[in-house]
Amino acid sequence: MLMVRRSMQAYGPTRMAASYPGAPMAPCKSPFGRGLEALPENLLESVRVMESTGFGLVSLVTFLPLIGALLLMLVPDAFPKVAKYGAFGITLLTFGLSVVLYLQFQGGSYHFQLVESMPWIKSLGISYKVGIDGISVWLILLTTFLMIIGVWFSFYVDKRVKTYMVMMLILETAMLGVFVSLDMILFYTFFEASLIPMYFLINIWGGERRSYAAIKFFLYTFSGSIFMLIGMIAMALLHREATGTLTFDLIAIQDSVASGNFWKNALQLQPLLFWAFAIAFMVKCPMFPFHTWLPDAHVEAPTAGSIILAGVLLKMGTYGFLRFCLPLFPDTIRNQVPIIVGLAVIGIIYGALVAAVQPDVKKLVAYSSVAHMGFVMLGIFSLTHSGLMGGAFQQLNHGISTGALFLLIGLIYERRHTRLFKDFGGLKAQMPIYATLFLIIMLSSVGLPGTNGFIGEFLALLGSFEAAYAGAFGLHWIFPAVAGVGVILAAVYLLVMFMKMFYGPNTNPDNLRLRDLKTWEVVMTGLLVVFVFWGGLYPNTFLKPMEASIGAVRMMALNPVGERPSYQNLEMEIDAKGNLVQVTERRRNGDLETFEVVREISPANLHFPLRDGEPAEARADGPRTASRLPR
Repeated sequence: MLMVRRSMQAYGPTRMAASYPGAPMAPCKSPFGRGLEALPENLLESVRVMESTGFGLVSLVTFLPLIGALLLMLVPDAFPKVAKYGAFGITLLTFGLSVVLYLQFQGGSYHFQLVESMPWIKSLGISYKVGIDGISVWLILLTTFLMIIGVWFSFYVDKRVKTYMVMMLILETAMLGVFVSLDMILFYTFFEASLIPMYFLINIWGGERRSYAAIKFFLYTFSGSIFMLIGMIAMALLHREATGTLTFDLIAIQDSVASGNFWKNALQLQPLLFWAFAIAFMVKCPMFPFHTWLPDAHVEAPTAGSIILAGVLLKMGTYGFLRFCLPLFPDTIRNQVPIIVGLAVIGIIYGALVAAVQPDVKKLVAYSSVAHMGFVMLGIFSLTHSGLMGGAFQQLNHGISTGALFLLIGLIYERRHTRLFKDFGGLKAQMPIYATLFLIIMLSSVGLPGTNGFIGEFLALLGSFEAAYAGAFGLHWIFPAVAGVGVILAAVYLLVMFMKMFYGPNTNPDNLRLRDLKTWEVVMTGLLVVFVFWGGLYPNTFLKPMEASIGAVRMMALNPVGERPSYQNLEMEIDAKGNLVQVTERRRNGDLETFEVVREISPANLHFPLRDGEPAEARADGPRTASRLPR
């Protein structure tokens, strides 16, 4: 039972001052130098425990597909069915374990949970450190679920089957590693590792221009990531300058940023390092103008590759913004909002207009991804509670809806071996089940109320209008207004696509021989349809567990020093109303949802009426982005 005490008299500000920041320091030897000496006494025990915890459930979920890939390598090439069913069984088991992971997750806390940590390269401050929070846990489930769909559809593959399945499983481990990594070098390792299997999937099993598309995909994303690596090295060196400890530990670096020590002597570097990370994530999303690799990769990739590319790989970019750019660069983030939002809006309109003139249905959906990911970025960089929740939710919705569209396009391609609109027409009478499923998925991409797409886009637009109305971050109402036009354009090109494929006379002899979906294909697509309506009718199933983590990330980006949440300080928490509060002592891998509130550190201010040029901490009255505590 949650016990709440708003009175500060029982606990008092003295306890908080002794715990964070500026607490009495206790000496402790560390293999990394003076790192533990810079921590308050009450945090030393948890840090000692986290130095080496061994492997647990998070690691098992992450590396099980890789173990499965190694086992599949032992299967002779003459037994393709063994490879197919073996890979399918491994993805099912991985998804089952990810559900167990979710059931152990406590959604009422923003702190990382089920943390596993082991030293890796001690001399450089690099460790194997993984864990989950409310943002990453849904992306893990999305990854393991879509891998089932991708491998299941890949039963159609008949060329080098074993190698194909091995690449799919290696790709799954790389993607999961990105979402659980709490060490920046570990994150970078998985981030780059995902390029290799996807490169081979496109280059070996892709379309006619597969080599061009694969090389372009690899060079674009790899080149963007180099900037991130440079930024990570700079962040580690700045942490050593601020604390005396060289580390790539995300939790430790964010704690130093929250306390104000990290950027104290390097404020001029913050915009440069922000963009070092941002460019890598903008290429991965992708955002305009770094999007040009995506249509080629989508069109030439095999169907399962397109499903995973749209459903998961693009989310690594938006996840990177939530995990790194917002929490680590609070002093410059406000200044970058108009640039990012402006590019997001351009991407929404540009993607919609280019999609509308495509003769190839797969290329149309590829360009629609540029537009839909623009809504994700619009929501995130509104820096409002509604917008951030909408952006985080919409990235899940896009994975389901666009992944399902690529699946349906793949099903018709296996029958007709063409994706051109001119080769179709009148399919609703020939394939009524296929037409019905296609209509449902298409309407979810449009954002029809009752489907998952509506909730995400609505919250993203609401948050951006809210920020623009408040005059915050230099945003103008024209940004969300133009983005709203993108919703209309999406309805136009998607409805036209449906009309061209399913209405009109069915005069093509090849189409007259088409048969409707098989039972297993209906079940496979139906699983995605379930989440279309689940996300649209019961969105709190997905929104509530991520709310504390999203609220913390927002406060990390907006609040002043002393009122920023810290991933390291377990005496900070986001309460049920979204306020940042001081709570009683807890253990990281213990019960994080049951706590006693000692006092409020910063109010939630979910709807702030800021005016440009008027910082929240300077206001004497009215709602504030982050109120100063009495000194």
